[in-house]
Amino acid sequence: MTRQMALVGFLQAQNCTNLPSSWRHPASRDDSMSADYYQEIARILEAGKFHMAFFDDRLAMPDRYGNDHAHTVEYGIRCVKMDPIIVLTTMGMVTEKLGLASTCSTTYFEPFDVARRFATLDLMTGGRAAWNVVTSVNDGEALNMGKESHLAHDLRYDRADEFMEVVLGHWDAWDDGAVIIDKTSGRFADPSKVRRLDHAGPFFKSRGPFTVPRSPQGHPVVIQAGASGRGQRFAGRWGEVIFTAARNLASAKQGYDAIRGEAAKAGRDPDQMFLCNLMTPVCAATKAEAEDRMALIEKLPLEIDALSLLAEGLNFDFAAKNIDEPLTTEELAGMQGMLGIRDGVLRSSGKTNPTTRDFITFSGRGQTQDAVVGGPKEIADRLEEMFVGRGCDGFVVAATYVPGSYADFVRHVVPELQRRGLFHDEYAGKTLRENLGLKRPAVGAWKTARAAAAE
Repeated sequence: MTRQMALVGFLQAQNCTNLPSSWRHPASRDDSMSADYYQEIARILEAGKFHMAFFDDRLAMPDRYGNDHAHTVEYGIRCVKMDPIIVLTTMGMVTEKLGLASTCSTTYFEPFDVARRFATLDLMTGGRAAWNVVTSVNDGEALNMGKESHLAHDLRYDRADEFMEVVLGHWDAWDDGAVIIDKTSGRFADPSKVRRLDHAGPFFKSRGPFTVPRSPQGHPVVIQAGASGRGQRFAGRWGEVIFTAARNLASAKQGYDAIRGEAAKAGRDPDQMFLCNLMTPVCAATKAEAEDRMALIEKLPLEIDALSLLAEGLNFDFAAKNIDEPLTTEELAGMQGMLGIRDGVLRSSGKTNPTTRDFITFSGRGQTQDAVVGGPKEIADRLEEMFVGRGCDGFVVAATYVPGSYADFVRHVVPELQRRGLFHDEYAGKTLRENLGLKRPAVGAWKTARAAAAE
């Protein structure tokens, strides 16, 4: 079968998209706290044959800048944050084949709880659920969840490794065919096909038995987006869909090869994973019309948007420094969270000690400088270059305003990708795994891969 790309809609259960100024767009809907808002997006994405609708999430509004939330609320910088799993259930009610994915943190939840939530969503949607595994990024999240401070970077990933073992262990508790429902004999299920986990490790204890049987796709698809070296090792071990954010084909290929290499080291088949690169399209029927739309979008961001999101993402108060004062080596080393942002600024600026203004300029946070602008041909050309050049296996499509950005992409770009044979014309099946072309996991398959890697 000819290789075809995966498409994921990048969403937030908040008052804006990942672009904090999107709510200011005159064509953006103002009812982002209603079910109908997300259900319209779901219908658009399914009409465009997207594989997944995916929700990013944080457990705190951005308040690291100046250690105050006032600017976040005043300027609408991701100040509303609802539970994305609940929002997904409303989207599942109006779709039949669209995958439904949510972020959930391994640092601030318990494995049994997360396993049950996503396994339930998977059953309620007929096998369309996916979990984006994150370790969270800053002290604001820690304080909301009853902790004094955020855990150190590598320690969070060590904890997350064990978290995954517990979740997958619970998802393996019920064999296929365990449920009988024989009213004549009175037997509901075969107890010999349901096991307790009895896990006891450095970070977690969890007994079981798990309370949710396996779904049509076995268990939810696992998503990961680690950008650091430790994050890439984690993604290679566990991730089935990997989110990346490379700005060009050369860096995309480097990351693509690195993560696939980590998967091979972990005893996994690298072809049983999809690396999807973030992209922000501004599209229309013609390039000229798209450029007009971009001119409007570029007027929306404020400097405070970037400063707020940088402070949130790196757990560092940029308000404590003059905007043109170089950051010290100690300050750079003390940053936490999304360290790929810091490392990208160091590379792009060419400076050992960049300033806050350099972070604004080279990070792209809160801005649209990486947007791909054009008509169907121009957008498809860029996607085809990255995909055919093996920089990725698909794309996470971000919106500059809602729902228009998704509708524009489905109306103008999807047909062109289909015409070129780069994107499917119809869903392959009913479950997310079927539509991605991922094998249905056998019970204990993840343990087999780990054992093979250890030999």
